[in-house]
Amino acid sequence: MRHLLLSRHLLRRRSGSSSPTAHDHRLPLLRALSSAPSPVSSDADLRKYAGYALLLLGCGAATYYSFPFPAGALHKKAVPFKYAPLPEDLHAVSNWSATHEVHTRVLLHPDSLPALEDALAAAHRERRKLRPLGSGLSPNGLALSRAGMVSLALMDKVLDVDAKKKTVTVQAGIRVAELVDALREHGLTLQNFASIREQQVGGFIQVGAHGTGARLPPVDEQVISMKLVTPAKGMIELSKEKDPELFYLARCGLGGLGVVAEVTLQCVERHQLVEHTFVSNADEVKKNHKKWLSENKHIKYLWIPYTDTVVVVQCNPPSKWRTPKLTSKYGKDEALQHVRNLYRESLKKYRTETESNDPEIDTLSFTELRDKLLALDPLDKDHVMKVNKAEAEYWKKSEGYRMGWSDEILGFDCGGQQWVSENCFPTGTVTKPSMKDLDYIEKLLQLIEKEDIPAPAPIEQRWTAHSKSPMSPASSSEEDDVFSWMLAKGRKLQRSSSITGAWRKVSGMIILHTNTGPKLRFQRTRTN
Repeated sequence: MRHLLLSRHLLRRRSGSSSPTAHDHRLPLLRALSSAPSPVSSDADLRKYAGYALLLLGCGAATYYSFPFPAGALHKKAVPFKYAPLPEDLHAVSNWSATHEVHTRVLLHPDSLPALEDALAAAHRERRKLRPLGSGLSPNGLALSRAGMVSLALMDKVLDVDAKKKTVTVQAGIRVAELVDALREHGLTLQNFASIREQQVGGFIQVGAHGTGARLPPVDEQVISMKLVTPAKGMIELSKEKDPELFYLARCGLGGLGVVAEVTLQCVERHQLVEHTFVSNADEVKKNHKKWLSENKHIKYLWIPYTDTVVVVQCNPPSKWRTPKLTSKYGKDEALQHVRNLYRESLKKYRTETESNDPEIDTLSFTELRDKLLALDPLDKDHVMKVNKAEAEYWKKSEGYRMGWSDEILGFDCGGQQWVSENCFPTGTVTKPSMKDLDYIEKLLQLIEKEDIPAPAPIEQRWTAHSKSPMSPASSSEEDDVFSWMLAKGRKLQRSSSITGAWRKVSGMIILHTNTGPKLRFQRTRTN
C-alpha cells in the first residue's frame, strides 16, 4: 500500500496535475507510512511514554503503601500488588491437611436444631447454596465451598446414653475424641476408629470413615437412627425401620441429602487391646496373609517403597492364658538415634552446620523427623530412599507389644500435612481371600521403582467388612465380602507446583494400576 501511494503521488507531481497546496493534506499520511520517522516526533513520543511509565509507577507505589496491614494479617505483604488485606466479613477456611482453602462471607454456626432448620430454610428461600462443614478432616476439601458453609461445631452435646442397649445419641458436631471421653464413664466405646479422632461425628459417618479389621465394617454401619435437616422438607427422622432405603442412602451421603443434626450409634463395651508390631517382608506376608486376616481382630500393613520391609500391626483382645512381654528390646532414643543422625547430616548438606547442632532435634518424634527430612528435598529420589530406609530401621528397633484401651491403641500418628490417594476394592472373603490386595501392592511398588517416583513411606493397607450403604466405598449386599483400603501418602510440604505435580504423578499411577488390576470401587485423591 505504501509503495502504491508513493507511486501515484510521484506520477501526479510529474504530470503537474496537482498544485502544491492540493496535496498538502496527504503529507501526514505519507510521513506515517514512511519508514524514516521524524527525529522531532520520535523524541516527543519518547518523553510522553516515559512520563506515562513514571506516572504508573507512582500510582502503584501510592496504592500499595496506602493499605495498612494488621500484625496478624492472614495475607502477608510480601510481593507488591499481589496481596490485599482480607475484608473483616470474609472467612478463610482450610481443611485439616491445609491442602485446600476457600474464602467465604457465609459461615454459619447454629447452636440448636431449630437454628439449623431456620438457616437451611432461609438458604432455600433465597436460593443460596450451603455445604455442611465438619472438622475439615477430608483430605480432598469436600466440605469447602465459596458459596457458603454451615458448621455444627456448637452442636456438640451428648443427648442420651442407654448403657443397657449400649447406644448413644449425640448432636452431630461433637468430636469423636469428646464422645469417647463421655462414653468412658458408662463403660462403653465405639466399635472401631479411624487413625485420627478429631472428626465431628456427622462427618465421621457421612464420608464412610473406617478403621481396620476384616470382620469390622466402616463406621456408617454403627448408625441406628439419625435426624437429617433438609432445605425443602425440614427435619426428617430416619431409621431402617421407618424408611430403610433412604436411611441407608443418607447415613453415608457426603452431606448431599441434607445436614446430619443428630445421630444414634451402636456402641460396644469398653475394652483393651494388645498391639503387636513387627517387621516382615513381602514373601512372608504372602505366605501368612490368609491366616493373619482371619485370626486378627485388627490388622494393617505399612509398605515401605524401595525396601523389602513390611511393617505388620496386629491388635487383639488380651489373652487370659498368655501375657506378652510389653518391654521393647530398644528404647525410644535408641530407635530414633539413626533418624536424628540422618537429619543432622542432611541439614549440613542442605542448610547450615549451625542448624544441625540444634538441641531441639532430640525432642522431635519420629513422624516430625520424617516430615522435616522429606521437606529438605522432597523430589530427590535418592534422598527419599534414604529417609525410607531410615524408617525401615526405626520400625525394626520398635518391634514389640503394647497394651491399652482400644481408642488409644487404634489411633495412629499419620504425621503432618499430606497429599493422599485412597482406593478401596473387594478382595474376596475372610475364608477365601482373592489375594488381589497383595497383587495390587506388588505391582504398585514395581511401578514406583520403574517410574523413579520419590514415593515416601508408608503405603498403608487396611481391611474392612462390607457396608449396606449404597454410597459407601465398601458397599455390598454379600455379608462375607472383605474390602481392602490402600492409602498412599505424600507430605504436603509447601504450595509448590513441582511437589504437587510429582505427587499427582504418583496418584495417577495408582489410578492407572487400579483400572488395569482389581476393579476400582472408590478413589479419593487428597490433592486434600
